[in-house]
Amino acid sequence: MRHILVLTAACACALTVALVHVHSVAAESTGLPNPGDLQAKIDAYRKVSWRWQRLMGRPLTIELPAPRPPLEARVPLWKAHSTRMQRLGLKPPHRRQWLCIHGYEGRWTDTGAPYYGGLQMDDSFMRTYGRELLRRKGTADHWTPLEQMWVAERAYRSGRGFYPWPNTARYCGLI
Repeated sequence: MRHILVLTAACACALTVALVHVHSVAAESTGLPNPGDLQAKIDAYRKVSWRWQRLMGRPLTIELPAPRPPLEARVPLWKAHSTRMQRLGLKPPHRRQWLCIHGYEGRWTDTGAPYYGGLQMDDSFMRTYGRELLRRKGTADHWTPLEQMWVAERAYRSGRGFYPWPNTARYCGLI
């Protein structure tokens, strides 16, 4: 009798293992991606896009334009959008001019209060045009050169032009 119970238990275990294996093979053979993995990829691309959009002072892209494609089709769309935002963010419109001004101002990590960073931004300037960076990273000497240029670009776009740097902008032929 004991042999029959052991044999039955062994068969039940073997059958359970076989069913689990068949179920996992069937799930893999469908070729359908896991929706959770797809959403995680979209979220990662969205986060990168938003980082660049915030830096450039652009509105955040919450959703891609309608009609809303299926989840698996959205991954390459968000990847392309993320790549585009990064490409735009790496090239500020007046990069050459900011580098010229920087050449006369100071190191990107200049901590000489009351002016900070490579474009010599004061507290008021940083609060007005770089509030989020100031809150998150501190003064401009802790920002990357690209972040400093984008904050200066916001001032430029607001109508101030290159006038916050009157002498160096003249040296560079900008005013």
